[in-house]
Amino acid sequence: MSRRRTLSTKKKIALLVSAATVAGGGAFALAATSNAASVQTAQTSVACQGLATALGNNLNFIADQKAHPDSQSAARIANREAVVAQIKVQQQASGCAVGESAQGSQTGQQNAQQPAQSAPAQAATKAPPAQSAPANNAGAGAATGQQVCNGSTVTLSGEGGAPAASSNQFPAGTKLKVTNLDNNKSTTVQVTSVSGSCVLLNNAAFEQVREPGKFLIRRARIEKVG
Repeated sequence: MSRRRTLSTKKKIALLVSAATVAGGGAFALAATSNAASVQTAQTSVACQGLATALGNNLNFIADQKAHPDSQSAARIANREAVVAQIKVQQQASGCAVGESAQGSQTGQQNAQQPAQSAPAQAATKAPPAQSAPANNAGAGAATGQQVCNGSTVTLSGEGGAPAASSNQFPAGTKLKVTNLDNNKSTTVQVTSVSGSCVLLNNAAFEQVREPGKFLIRRARIEKVG
């Protein structure tokens, strides 16, 4: 009688352990499903779209440098690869799909001197500014006070330092006023280098006009002021 009771108790313990294991597995599966469902994409999050655009621009720049190398391409590629890694870290921290990339509205105009499209200023890698002439001087003839680059979106570059901009339409020394129409914040900056867009703001300048959690200005007014 005693032996039967002992075996019965062991069986009960085994059944309880099995049930706990199944329950734990179910909880893990539910948690995994919940985490997967919470991942944002460029289509569902403005922040993720900005990071995806930055990543896409960097990858395009790297591909262009590899296709048309010059004496500084190796250094530029190494810099951009470091920025790409940082953007992926920021995507993960922001709950975005890691590695998702997208082309910005101006990326078709990229050239070999484009600065990096980076993660936020706090974690950005400083990119060496290009000093060559703009690839497109379409904006050089604009009058002071004239609105330019109508319809352009604005994002940030990987350049550090004091507030500044890069452009493929305005030569170095040109002053531009960029206003974020979604929060009415503006900054006036000087063009210091070349990019593949009408205007890219460096990290310090972008921080002056950005909305919290966003890395892309969809509605911007850009004016030539000097």
